[in-house]
Amino acid sequence: MTPADDEREREGLLGVFMQFRAALARAVGRIVHSHDVEDIVQEAFVRCYEASRTTDIRHPRSFLLTTARNLALNHVVRADNKLADRVASFDESSVPMYAPPLEADAEEQEQFLLLCRAVNELPVQCRRAFILKKVYGLSRKEIAEYLDITESTVQKHVAKGLLLCTEYLEKSGYPQAASPRQRRADSAE
Repeated sequence: MTPADDEREREGLLGVFMQFRAALARAVGRIVHSHDVEDIVQEAFVRCYEASRTTDIRHPRSFLLTTARNLALNHVVRADNKLADRVASFDESSVPMYAPPLEADAEEQEQFLLLCRAVNELPVQCRRAFILKKVYGLSRKEIAEYLDITESTVQKHVAKGLLLCTEYLEKSGYPQAASPRQRRADSAE
């Protein structure tokens, strides 16, 4: 391939990117928060452009989409790791032992912290599937492709995550976390 051919291929990549940019942004927007979309789309183009200098890209649209989705999913995993680090380094001694009366905000924050702890206790693969589904709203198919597992395994991980988180919250003194079936059984006694 001549340098002129290389330049035409990169210009073709730029044209595909400009034409396909909105669709890329939508695809990335389903995975990450809206304020991260533009950075990830731009990073995807830069990486594809750099790759086009050394590799023949036969399907630039697919290559751009795959690169953008992988970058977005990597961003989610990094965010998951940051959350786990924050929860692990949380110093409970800095939290007062009492809360002002009628402070719903304080109770909600406590419940959220407990939920974070519960999620942090999940097995790694289960935690990843659970967060990708419940926090980022990815479909079972998207999660299965990203984690390289079957859709039924994703469903089992998410269900297991829900069950273990509910049990954790119940053990921590939040009976409202009990399932409706359990609440009915308790009230019948």
